[in-house]
Amino acid sequence: MSRLFESARIGALHLPNRLVMAPMTRNRADADGVPQAIMATYYAQRASAGLIIAEAATPNAVGQTYPNITAIHNEAHVAGWRHVTDAVRAAGGRMFLQLQHGGRVGHPDTSGLTPVAPSAVPLPDTIFTPSGHQQAAVPREMTVDEIHSTVEDFAAAARNAVDAGFAGVEVHAANGYLLHQFLAKGTNHRTDAYGGSVEGRIRFVVEVVRAVTDAIGAERVGVRIAPGLTVNGIEEGDTESIYPALVDALADIGPAYLHVVFADPDNPVFQEIRKNWPGTLIANPVLGWGGPLPADGGRLAGERLLAAGADLISLGRAFLANPDLVERLRIGAPLNPVRDRGLMYVGGEDGYTDYPVLADARDAARLPEPVAS
Repeated sequence: MSRLFESARIGALHLPNRLVMAPMTRNRADADGVPQAIMATYYAQRASAGLIIAEAATPNAVGQTYPNITAIHNEAHVAGWRHVTDAVRAAGGRMFLQLQHGGRVGHPDTSGLTPVAPSAVPLPDTIFTPSGHQQAAVPREMTVDEIHSTVEDFAAAARNAVDAGFAGVEVHAANGYLLHQFLAKGTNHRTDAYGGSVEGRIRFVVEVVRAVTDAIGAERVGVRIAPGLTVNGIEEGDTESIYPALVDALADIGPAYLHVVFADPDNPVFQEIRKNWPGTLIANPVLGWGGPLPADGGRLAGERLLAAGADLISLGRAFLANPDLVERLRIGAPLNPVRDRGLMYVGGEDGYTDYPVLADARDAARLPEPVAS
């Protein structure tokens, strides 16, 4: 049997398999960032994942990226998420919450606030707002005091997440959002202690992770990184220098896992990260950005990453379209195709909670029951 279906651990958490549902923004919260009841259904449907990492939730108001994304900075957010974690736990699942500050990826029409960033460098594209796509706003460069208060906001958000019933949190330092903006030369033009050298540019990420681990314990904390990823206009400039330094600094803090986005077992940076990271490594395979999902949902790519030293494999779209993905992969059943991309973000059940599970799929297609071997 594939190692994907072996049990594993993250900190003190027992996982029944090595398949992780990756965090995916789905825009099903209300306008204030409070999770809605339909979200409890969606995540409970996917509770057979070894671990669910719930979609990004903002640690403060100015960190909001897009309309109807979730947040975790007030009691209403905590109460809304508690309904979700209760449903997942009742279904036998385990759940972390990703903490994400958008930085320059935001708009005053969405949050009511001017976005903040390491430097006043705007997103080189339009951004979706409640009134449609608009030109991105020029962010305001964060003061040192604001940097310190944002670190505190991440720690408070982590405590809120635990209060909401999550087993832990994932600090999002990837995909072109605020923490990634501090890492990258293209978005960080600072000349103070939070810019310039590699040591300066990794400092904010390290301080956030340290504060979060101090708040809820290292065994409850993961960190997501995306070496070389250029999404949201990111230009790192010196990927081969940033990540070894960052990984060494994070290893000293000791979070429960490191989550590498678009991991490639043949990439020297990934190989160096695996060599130097002493803890659990979650790898998210390269499955074709913007292209069709492989027929196997990423199983083969995941198994290659396990062979290259990853401990767990995170999949996104495959879990989105297949609530029972673990069982489908285990028995080799066909996967549901991902439906219209627009349904990911429009709200409601369509393309969210209405994907069929195996019994429904067999009834619809008159598929034979799998024969036990």
